[in-house]
Amino acid sequence: MANFFTIAFYLSSAICIVGIVYRIWTWVHIRIGPEAEIFSIRQRIASAIKGFLFTLLGFRLLTFLKVLILHVIFQARIFKGNFKVLRLSMHLLVFTGFLLLLLMHALEEQVTEVFFSDYASTLNPFMFLRNLFGAMVLLGLAMAWFRRKRVKIIQKTTNTADVYAIVILVVIMTSGFLLESVKIISSSVFDQMVEDYTGLEEPEEVNPLKLYWAREFSVVFPDLADTGDQALFEEGMDLHEENCMDCHTRPQWAFVSYPVSRFISPVAITLNKIKADVWLWYIHVLACFFGLAYLPFSKFFHIIAGTVSLLGNGVAVKTRNDSVNAATLRAVALDACTHCGTCSLHCSVAPVFQQIQNRNILPSEKLITLKRVASGKSLPEAPLKSFQEGSFICTMCFRCTDVCPVGINLQDLWDASKKDLIANGLPEPFILTRDTYTSKWADSLTDHDTTIYLDGGSTPGHLMLSNQAGTFSVCFKCRTCTNACPVVANYENPEAVLGMTPHQIMHSLSLGLGEMILGSRMIWDCTTCYLCQQHCPQGVRITDIFFELKNLAHEKFGEKGMSMKHRARNIKEITS
Repeated sequence: MANFFTIAFYLSSAICIVGIVYRIWTWVHIRIGPEAEIFSIRQRIASAIKGFLFTLLGFRLLTFLKVLILHVIFQARIFKGNFKVLRLSMHLLVFTGFLLLLLMHALEEQVTEVFFSDYASTLNPFMFLRNLFGAMVLLGLAMAWFRRKRVKIIQKTTNTADVYAIVILVVIMTSGFLLESVKIISSSVFDQMVEDYTGLEEPEEVNPLKLYWAREFSVVFPDLADTGDQALFEEGMDLHEENCMDCHTRPQWAFVSYPVSRFISPVAITLNKIKADVWLWYIHVLACFFGLAYLPFSKFFHIIAGTVSLLGNGVAVKTRNDSVNAATLRAVALDACTHCGTCSLHCSVAPVFQQIQNRNILPSEKLITLKRVASGKSLPEAPLKSFQEGSFICTMCFRCTDVCPVGINLQDLWDASKKDLIANGLPEPFILTRDTYTSKWADSLTDHDTTIYLDGGSTPGHLMLSNQAGTFSVCFKCRTCTNACPVVANYENPEAVLGMTPHQIMHSLSLGLGEMILGSRMIWDCTTCYLCQQHCPQGVRITDIFFELKNLAHEKFGEKGMSMKHRARNIKEITS
């Protein structure tokens, strides 16, 4: 076992180190954005080293320490967005539990024994702590799985990499608990202990100790009959105190493993015959070493890349003009993403995904495709068109960047990737986003005439020109309001029932089609939940506009004119 352990350890460590070096090398090799093409690898490495030294030796040291403490150690960014308590608890349980297990158990010779000279894995509090840390990891994984199954958008974006990460950790934890449980009741483990650490050889000498361990440590012996001999038990207790007590505590302290051992004790003899403890040891060790070797090629690598992303973007706030390091941080961002789905959960255009089943609309999925493109992997025409559509439907609202727990500047990534698409002959297909407005065009939108016209354009209406009412002029018809509206979602054919949907009303306001708007049932069926305003990337005050439209409709038609019968006739005329 020792030789196998040594070979597996060095092999997995070598793969892990080579993988980490390769992933770090890609940070200065991958180019995202046309401006990144002008920088050589040597320039990017030199700029990164220069920036790091300048941070540590310059005025940004305090900022660096602040980001390190708040965002890297205490993960303060997780407190942004929805499900923050669940996400923080899940992360702390998995990360803290696994780290403490690594230090106390996996690296016991290098860490624990250095600080605790009397350390033994079968003593307390170490046995209790090992179970506690393992239980923390399993609880955190259960919370992660619950979140992925409970939150609709995250459920749809879960991929094989997410499943593999959870499965690997579950196998490591459960195999460890099962191994400890089998060892508790294993007579062969007891026999090996007696052979290695005591001078007892004859069965008559060992039987009292067996009786004591059967009662106090729950070991199942195939050849031992407990006759209730108290003298023999006390003799066994003396032998235990003489030979075993310094290294073994009663297993009841293992609050996870011990109940499991009691549950499987009826089949303990069978498990002993098939050497279950040996097989479980191999499974546990191989799972650990596989996880170590797999680290650089999985989402686990975000432990390193996420730290670099948080620190890099944290200290680069005041030096955004440093385009060399910005190009490197874009490459780091591709590895830093944990695929937690928080950005997609808060995306302004995520409701569009309900109507257009293009996964690249969602930031977390678009980042995966961008990574493939930036790595030089060619995409077939259909996925490339999907990526193009998902890239340009983005409204650059900064929501994803604001809630990203690893501090990725996603808007910078989207802007750079859009420029690459345009340079490669894949321009914006259908949407003019806010970040593409010229100052002249923005001024023309601000000065847009917000008066709507009734009776085919001959009679001006009165939208009162309040700050709320005038905001429809910056709408660019992205359908986000319509996709977020619970009233629209209530009908299979909402236009036939409501007359017009929210984005159509905003568009009609720009065109001056007041008669159609005031005849729509939508402005009256609005529940004023404000979801449309909350999701609008342009800040259009849609619900507030509906209030003014209601007042205008009442002014034109009166109570009689706005009866259900009259509204139904208007709707029929509009939709016919």
